[in-house]
Amino acid sequence: MTLHAVTGPLGYTGRSLTERLLSRGQRVRGLTNSLSRPNPFGDRIVLHPLAFERSGEIEDSLRGVEVLHNTYWVRFNHALFSFEQAVRNTRVLFEAARRAGVRRIVHVSILHAEEADDLGYYRGKHDLEEALRATGVAHSILRPGVLFGRFDILINNIAWVLRRLPIFGVFGDGAYRLRPLHVDDMAALMADHAEREGDLLVDAVGPEGFAYRELVETLARIIDVPRKVVSVPPLAGWLVGRAVGPFVRDVIITREEIAGLMRGLLDSTAPAAGAIRLTEWAMKHREELGRRYASEVGRRTQRSVAYADVR
Repeated sequence: MTLHAVTGPLGYTGRSLTERLLSRGQRVRGLTNSLSRPNPFGDRIVLHPLAFERSGEIEDSLRGVEVLHNTYWVRFNHALFSFEQAVRNTRVLFEAARRAGVRRIVHVSILHAEEADDLGYYRGKHDLEEALRATGVAHSILRPGVLFGRFDILINNIAWVLRRLPIFGVFGDGAYRLRPLHVDDMAALMADHAEREGDLLVDAVGPEGFAYRELVETLARIIDVPRKVVSVPPLAGWLVGRAVGPFVRDVIITREEIAGLMRGLLDSTAPAAGAIRLTEWAMKHREELGRRYASEVGRRTQRSVAYADVR
């Protein structure tokens, strides 16, 4: 059995990956900064603190590990976290893995990471791809655009807005495209790449592609809430999101996220990396989809509760 280390094993992608690895009979060591969060795996995994400020401690926690899976990142700049900090922390993690003798790193990046250095999210992801290459450790860089599934934020919160507002505004014409990938398919891809050789770069996209307007209209039909979908200026859409944010104590969307979406940076012509179709998954979960708001800030600050219980 291979010993794997997974960052964020109690979170979103990391939790699905941990489940996948355990189902394959692998051993898992978790690195987390949420040690007080409920652990659904019990004694099947060993948890260690993701103590970026103590690189030697991270190195010790990685000794004996053959494959490191890195899912750590932040979605936006905030008073409590930032892209700059996330880049710095991840560099510490990569270097600790190198010193500890980790054989392979499977790293989650973003589609088109090198094509939008004017956007902080993409610039940070681009920097980290280069930092990983510079370590000399064999690696796979996997580039999803949008993930969906249990505990997802984007698809769930689109449905949440559809359930609560009489109209839904799409930024501009809504013709820009995206190819969502199910989080379990992402987990399977990561687990598969633990066994690959050499340095690999893969676009991780799903079997269905949508124009953004089409995605919203499709979700509205599936959850049976007919809504008028209208075009709005990007700035106006961001301002509405900013106005609603305090009521849910979250950052609903950022101007950088809008820019990346409208540039088509969440789309790719690559072969599908998974088989789970968003439309089929949404139909199966239509009764609960969007019933509760999924808070990014809540997940970052309420570290003693499971994602399902974050308010």
